[in-house]
Amino acid sequence: MAEVMSPLVSERIWALPVSGSAVKFLQYLVFRSEFGGHLPVRQKDMAREYQITPQAVSNLMAPLCDLNIVLRPKNEGRQGNSYRLHPLVAKYQSHADMEAAFRHTVASIQAGELPNLKLPSYASVPPPEGQRKLHVA
Repeated sequence: MAEVMSPLVSERIWALPVSGSAVKFLQYLVFRSEFGGHLPVRQKDMAREYQITPQAVSNLMAPLCDLNIVLRPKNEGRQGNSYRLHPLVAKYQSHADMEAAFRHTVASIQAGELPNLKLPSYASVPPPEGQRKLHVA
């Protein structure tokens, strides 16, 4: 069974209002995460694996946390610097698992138990592949 990526990551990652470095780091986080979004690695270990300083991890993580793409457990549940991906951004073991998780997540957001993603709404969708119209200024 192949893993399934959230369409928010696989199809919309280009439109995230964050730096290219943060987008690349998000790809690392998705790769490193477990199904459903749990990140089994602490910030200091992320720094070692990604070959950057812990402060650089914090700098890359901050805009992702601001958008609720990466969630920090409340203080009483934190063990060091632990994080998880928002369920709408996580990878899943199957389409059925992803659909069930998305239904549960939407209900949790509506009940105020989980924050919604803070992503911009899109005025228009990009043209289908092969039909991009590029303009030279």
